[in-house]
Amino acid sequence: MGLSMSFSIDQVIGALSQVKHPAFGKDIVSLNMVSEITVEGNKISFALTFQKSTDPMISAIQKACRAALQSTFGQTMELGEIRVKSTQIIETKENTLAKIKNIIAVASGKGGVGKSTIAANLAVALANAGCKVGLIDADVYGPSVPKMFKVEDAYLEVRQSNGQELIVPITNYGVKLLSVGFFVRPEDALVWRGPMATNALKQLIHQGDWGELDYLLIDLPPGTGDIHLTIVQEMAITGVVIVSTPQKVALADAIKGINMFRGEKINVPVLGLVENMAWFTPDELPNNKYYLFGKEGCKHLAEEMGIPLIGEIPIVQSICEDGDQGTPSALDEGSLTGAAFKSLAERFMEEVKKRNAILDPTRRVQIIKGKENA
Repeated sequence: MGLSMSFSIDQVIGALSQVKHPAFGKDIVSLNMVSEITVEGNKISFALTFQKSTDPMISAIQKACRAALQSTFGQTMELGEIRVKSTQIIETKENTLAKIKNIIAVASGKGGVGKSTIAANLAVALANAGCKVGLIDADVYGPSVPKMFKVEDAYLEVRQSNGQELIVPITNYGVKLLSVGFFVRPEDALVWRGPMATNALKQLIHQGDWGELDYLLIDLPPGTGDIHLTIVQEMAITGVVIVSTPQKVALADAIKGINMFRGEKINVPVLGLVENMAWFTPDELPNNKYYLFGKEGCKHLAEEMGIPLIGEIPIVQSICEDGDQGTPSALDEGSLTGAAFKSLAERFMEEVKKRNAILDPTRRVQIIKGKENA
């Protein structure tokens, strides 16, 4: 038989006070989230109270509580039930998207084509042009926007509005930002099932305190899946920009992405194609072009699919360095890459204006009895 030992409630509170809620930057005890603590010998049970029953941090905080208690009391402790409670009685939704003129998805058929780099720099280039811009990092399993905008250590603030909690976006370089990356430490891996990921994304969409925006860009995960369907269900998407490299395997996947959005059940206009890594230009030879992944692959695909090619972004070492340093290349409009992103933003705005002049507003996809209906 194991050694019997009793712990005090004060000791349990002390251990749990080491656990912080990632979104608020405070420990769960000071946030009054811990209650109903019971200690029976070496068995500890308690309740955690969240403001929303769909809080995406529930699983992570439960795990952190277990780790904190085990670290404090060791193997002699037996962890009982961690009950989850919610203070929410009725969910009321303020339409936080009402003042956004255009909602634009940035998508790619496959990973590794620089989609997030394009989304981040397009957002900055639009802000440079005087537009009011927001960016949602919807790549829930690989959020990179916090690093690209040098705001990895930022804490989100929450404000009350009409009885609802709104998440105040982080603003940098003139762009309002929300990312799942703000809820977790940069070194932690997100191990979420589909519903957890989509619930987290819904919070960013409907609780984001966006205010008035000309453009809200959505940086989607690569491929086609649950997140893409969630986006078109939750938001009326003005249009989508597809990012690809000239490589044949990337173009084949780009076609799948184009067809998904163009499909009868989704029916989101494709505004254009962006060719990333179009050619390599050494810094010391700015007039030279080396086509490492093929030449004009996206141009030919755009012609075949009947969509405009709205941007060609070269491979320049500074793009990677700027992204790693959190200073998007579009900030320097006088550089080779800055000029390319400025041109992309100008062409992008033209296509959005053209789309709005000739097409009706996109409707959200409605799910009825398991079927998607526009």
